[in-house]
Amino acid sequence: MYGNAFVDPDEWKKLKKGDKTPEDPVKLEAFQAKIDRGEKIEPSDWMPKEYRRQLIRMIEQHANSELIGALPEGTWITRAPGFKRKMAIIAKVQDEIGHAQLLYNAAESLGKSRVAMLNDLMSGKAKYSNVFNYPALTWADVAVIGFLVDGAAIVNQLINSKGSYGPYCRALKRICAEEAFHLKQGHDAFVALATGTPKQQSMLQEALNRWWRPLIHFFGPSDKQSVHGETLQRWKVKMASNDDMRNKFFDQYVPKITEVGLTIPDPELRKDEATGEWFYGDPDWDEFFRVIKGDGPCNKERLAVRHWVNENHQWVSDALLRPDRVRMVPLA
Repeated sequence: MYGNAFVDPDEWKKLKKGDKTPEDPVKLEAFQAKIDRGEKIEPSDWMPKEYRRQLIRMIEQHANSELIGALPEGTWITRAPGFKRKMAIIAKVQDEIGHAQLLYNAAESLGKSRVAMLNDLMSGKAKYSNVFNYPALTWADVAVIGFLVDGAAIVNQLINSKGSYGPYCRALKRICAEEAFHLKQGHDAFVALATGTPKQQSMLQEALNRWWRPLIHFFGPSDKQSVHGETLQRWKVKMASNDDMRNKFFDQYVPKITEVGLTIPDPELRKDEATGEWFYGDPDWDEFFRVIKGDGPCNKERLAVRHWVNENHQWVSDALLRPDRVRMVPLA
């Protein structure tokens, strides 16, 4: 179902304004019990207003990230080294746009229309992942994105695919299956550079240096700074905290990075073997919040592309949604 199919128009207006009306305690208890039993919440089920609001925020941000995330690598389609890698990047970019469509569908089932979500994205009101506001300066940046950024995304998405909201979980399972192929493509490019010429190795190290801090930021603020974590975990919207997912990423990828001879650009990075917790240098969370709010290296550039697409390709949407308004021009 799409749009506001399961939300009364008056309730939707309240929801957008952050309705603080107390929930029915009986319904709330039954809702929590259903989640505790491991059952999925479906669009037609009763749900707390805050659960709906948080899911819209989270899924919409994820959808926006998939849409914008195709841009850094998309610029390398014509410059990728060799026909094979060009074809791989084309396929990957197509997949990312498809992932966005799946996620916008899931978000629409909660009551916010796709048009509203895209309008919020282009106005700068809606957010997307910090990592997509950095430039891919060389082919090595594309390799780092394909291996480490996609690896971080898979860590996040595999965990959250076991969550409580049915449409989001089903979308994540399909996305993760396709992301596994993206990861293989990224790993292949990453290893090719790491085992290549000294110039290629140096290029890869420089790219890793540029992307390391954005990768730390990718999972969001530390648990002490996170304002949504506890509630989202109780409702099984998020199945692990930001720090837990970041630790899991370190566990999986730090050994893979160092085994090919690269140096992680953080001399303070270490693991406490007794607790399993990773410690790292100053992540500069101020930079994270600046980028998320629109003040990053490529924020304006990324949104400018979306505006260009919206202005120049509106006829495609018109042809699909309102064919009666499209004037067909006969071929000469």
